[in-house]
Amino acid sequence: MIDLTDSAVNKIKEVLKDTENTGVRAAIQGGGCSGFTYKLTMEKEPDPDDKVIEIKGVKLFVDKKSYLFLIGTTIDFVSEMMQMGFKFINPNAKRTCGCGESFGI
Repeated sequence: MIDLTDSAVNKIKEVLKDTENTGVRAAIQGGGCSGFTYKLTMEKEPDPDDKVIEIKGVKLFVDKKSYLFLIGTTIDFVSEMMQMGFKFINPNAKRTCGCGESFGI
């Protein structure tokens, strides 16, 4: 399963509030220093083959391939002095790059 922290839920609801989008897509794509990068985008509706996970009133759309890499992941929203944005806490990642933007399995 994939989880969202309360901070992430609140930020996603805030971002979606004034749009026609109904959920957020969590995905991985090839690239970055360590092999894969995370991607989070607003979406109007899921693709036909997506897993749709509803967490605390937020719909998360995940394609089947990304889901395999994201099982057990928690998505957080951090707002700190040096960092602001969504953070993927992925227990499957065996290595990450220095900037934290990419990971390897």
